[in-house]
Amino acid sequence: MARLFGTDGVRGLANRDLTLEMSIKLAQAAAIVMGEEARSRGIKPKAVIGRDPRISGEFIAAAVAAGLSSSGVDVFDAGVLPTPATAFLTADLDADFGVMISASHNAAPDNGIKFFARGGHKLDDAIEDAIEAAMDGPKLAPVGAGVGHVTRFADAEDRYIIHLLGSLPNRLDGLKVVVDCAHGAAAGVSPEVFKDAGAEVIVIGADPDGLNINDGYGSTHLSALQAAVLEHGADLGVAHDGDADRCLAVDASGAIVDGDQIMAILALSMKERGQLARNTLVATVMSNLGLKIAMKEHGIDMIETKVGDRYVLEEIRAKGYTLGGEQSGHVIFSQYATTGDGILTGLKIAAEMNRKGKSLAELASVMQVYPQILINVPGVDKTRTDSDEEVQAMVRECEADLHGTGRVLLRASGTEQLVRVMVEAADEGTAKSWAERIARVVEQRLALK
Repeated sequence: MARLFGTDGVRGLANRDLTLEMSIKLAQAAAIVMGEEARSRGIKPKAVIGRDPRISGEFIAAAVAAGLSSSGVDVFDAGVLPTPATAFLTADLDADFGVMISASHNAAPDNGIKFFARGGHKLDDAIEDAIEAAMDGPKLAPVGAGVGHVTRFADAEDRYIIHLLGSLPNRLDGLKVVVDCAHGAAAGVSPEVFKDAGAEVIVIGADPDGLNINDGYGSTHLSALQAAVLEHGADLGVAHDGDADRCLAVDASGAIVDGDQIMAILALSMKERGQLARNTLVATVMSNLGLKIAMKEHGIDMIETKVGDRYVLEEIRAKGYTLGGEQSGHVIFSQYATTGDGILTGLKIAAEMNRKGKSLAELASVMQVYPQILINVPGVDKTRTDSDEEVQAMVRECEADLHGTGRVLLRASGTEQLVRVMVEAADEGTAKSWAERIARVVEQRLALK
């Protein structure tokens, strides 16, 4: 049987994969596993629930609240808030755990449930496995005063906004910023906090109706933001995804500034201000070669992890680093957040522009973006990716041809019989040619019989 938890909680088509019954059972199981410490001290566990605005989040949140409270957990319902806000509030309230109901950048019909441990940290595999195991076992069923309360977390948004403003090294006065909220969880918070910090704000994608989340707006659809920046003559555009744990940017000319470029800008800023722990940036193997070169040129070490923000987080927590992230715009500031925070990232970019008195294009020029070609090769035996000699010989030939001016990466998919072929080079033609050649060899050599 496949594992229920994926790389970021339990996710699927709402009311078909992620059902009412599953939501209740997950909540009941989480109450058993994550509420044990509080019960051992003779007190009721506390949990914070947040959600993005997709329509299915309403019944799923109700189911989760019912499952928790019927298991003796006091529930604080924060309503529609970004994922990083739910993580922050879990810590701020000193709750035993938190629950975020969101499918992030996915379309509206999908939804998901992810849990945060005490302090707002993501769960390790062992705790997820324990929750999954508890779903089919006996449930907690207190009576009378043992049943949990469900309380509206009335000042949740205000607490989060105050926290964000407190993270800024300087104000944003004089900047004109377009904020794209993806019709998602950022719609209430992001425009307000940018205004409070002093920026002139133009807002797009901030009319969630439960069905339009990530639809034509947000970090996966940047054309609307690019057009708005040019139309309004803005200095900066920031785009969130549905649950606002990501941020991509657009400069005054409409050019996209991706997560790698954002990390380059912020790593240099934090180094200058003595905030880059151990002079190190944590990124994934999919980050652009240009980021690695830029960091080396500026005396910053870079550690690469497997793809996925959880692996970046693990490395940050294990070694005490302060900055890491992904090309997707999922950037983690461990001093202020326990997960990626798209609103915080956007604020930090804007603050650095004002601090240095430079445009975003000037700041982003610290890094040359190498053309990156990615080809997915389906229907292959991914387990043989590293062992097939002809495949590896082609990789070595590519690396020799690039001779330090690019790189090649073969990565087996974690969920499908699929191999991802990624080639970077100084020019797009070279990258495309080599990616296609390697993909053909992978397809021929690793084809499923």
